[in-house]
Formats: sequence, structure tokens, C-alpha cells
Amino acid sequence: MENQNNVTEFIFLGVLMKKEIKIMCFVIFTACYLAIILGNFVVFITITYSHLMQQPMYYFLCHLSFMDPCFTSAIIPRMISDLISSRKAISFNCCMIQLFSFHFLAGVEIFILVSMAFDRYVAICKPLHYSTIVNRQRCKMLILVAWVLAFWHSIAQLFTILNLPFCGPNQIDHYMCDSKVLLKLACTDTYVANILVIANSGMIALLTFLVLVASYIIILYNLRKHSSESRRKALYTCASHVMVVLFFFVPAIITYMPPEGFLNEKEFSVFYTVVSPLLNPLIYTLRNNEMKNAMRKVWSTKVKMLFK
Repeated sequence: MENQNNVTEFIFLGVLMKKEIKIMCFVIFTACYLAIILGNFVVFITITYSHLMQQPMYYFLCHLSFMDPCFTSAIIPRMISDLISSRKAISFNCCMIQLFSFHFLAGVEIFILVSMAFDRYVAICKPLHYSTIVNRQRCKMLILVAWVLAFWHSIAQLFTILNLPFCGPNQIDHYMCDSKVLLKLACTDTYVANILVIANSGMIALLTFLVLVASYIIILYNLRKHSSESRRKALYTCASHVMVVLFFFVPAIITYMPPEGFLNEKEFSVFYTVVSPLLNPLIYTLRNNEMKNAMRKVWSTKVKMLFK
């Protein structure tokens, strides 16, 4: 069957609500977006301009704090503008760009989280070989691998959707362009495409989540051999990582694993597009004395330089 796309734009229905609720959502999501930008900016600058950049864990956290605003910027600004716009339309090409950028940036985040888990595993389970195994060259390689794997993941998502014909309707019951909602609009049998999306997104999210959970179980088991002070410090660090993993992966698995969304994907997608990037700076700094001390030093220096 030759693909025929009669659809030139899509209409978002995910932000249709009463005017009072729209205004409230506009204020909340705008505040969340600004908090994501500011919080991650503070973490990024603190690590970049402090000695923490030399430590692999903070090197990965620096990249994560850079990716969070990029990832949310692919979704939230559009959603905010649609809340106050009378016509909530997006062109077909812009929809495909959003689909690609969303999966690409989310993929990079996923593999950075895997790298952070690998770093903690080596630090706790193989402390004597830590500096050899997790050296700067290997850290850079892991970041490069994250970008490459994320690119191929998002390319696969994009081509899966581009190979489908869209003849109408063009109304998306969501606030963003994503593969699961676009599959429902294709005017052909999407069974194979659904399987490909589940394999490319759902299974990757599930398997990555299971690997991360297994790694943290092994870490907790190995903590028995450490002193009480070392155990406490490691538990604080791992607890932060586990919270981030849960907020990001569980909603993603629920969204992408079922062939047909048995739950409303809009609500669950808010967790990994808004809530997780918003909480990451807080989770990684509130109980982290190293980060708090570095923030005081870096920002006190910046303020002094500003008022000189």
C-alpha cells in the first residue's frame, strides 16, 4: 500500500479544559518549567566551576542537569502556549520534529542514568579498582555511547511513524506528538508498528529499569562489608538515584508497554516530562553535603564578582 498523507497538521485535544483550569495549569506549568531551568542551571554551573567535576558521579550528574532542560524544552513550552492559544494545531513536520527530539533527548537521559548506576556499582563493589575502571576517558565514552544509542532509538521511532499513512482524523488526545497516540490516527493496520514501538520504547525502558534495579540490589548487598559511615553515605546517594529512576521509568513503562493504552497516557507522561526533571536538582542536592558546600563556594564567588 502506498503511503498517502492527507493530514498536514494535527490538533491537540489534551489541553482542552475549562478556562479557569487552563489559567491554573498555565501558571503551574510555567512555574514548573522556570524551576526546571533554574534548578538544573544551578546544578550545572556548580559542578562545572567546582572540584566536583573531577569526580565521575558529578560528571554524569552535570550532563544529566544539562539534558533535563533540553528534554523538557521539547515539550513544555509548546504545551504552555497551547493552554492560552485558541487554535492548538501543530504542522505535520513540526510534529515529527517533536517526536524525534523527545525520544532522542529522553534516550540520552536514560543512558546517562545507566552510566550513573554503573559508576555507583564500581565505587561500592570494586572500590580498589574504581579510579582505573571509571576514568575520565571511559566517562566520556559512556556519554558518547548514550548520544549514539539515543539517536538510533529516536530514528527508529521516527521512521516507524513516517512509514504510516495519515488520511484523517487529525485530532491527538494528548499535549504532545508521541508514537503511541499517532499510531491511533494512522489509516492502516498498525499491529506491526505497535509491536515495533513496544520493542523500541517499552522493552528498552523495562529492561533498562530491571538492570538498574538489579544493580542497586547488588550495591545494597555489598554495603554489608562497609563501615556504618560508608553505608550511610552510600545509601543516601543510592536512594537519590533510585528515586530519580522510579519517577522516570515507571510511568514510561506504563505508557509504552501495553499495545493499547489501558490507562490515560497524558497523566503518566507528566511524570517523566515535568515531575522528574523538576525534582532531579532537589533530589541530588538536598541530602548531598558535597553539593551544598560546592554551591555555597561557587555562588558566593559569583555574587562577589558580580558586585565588584
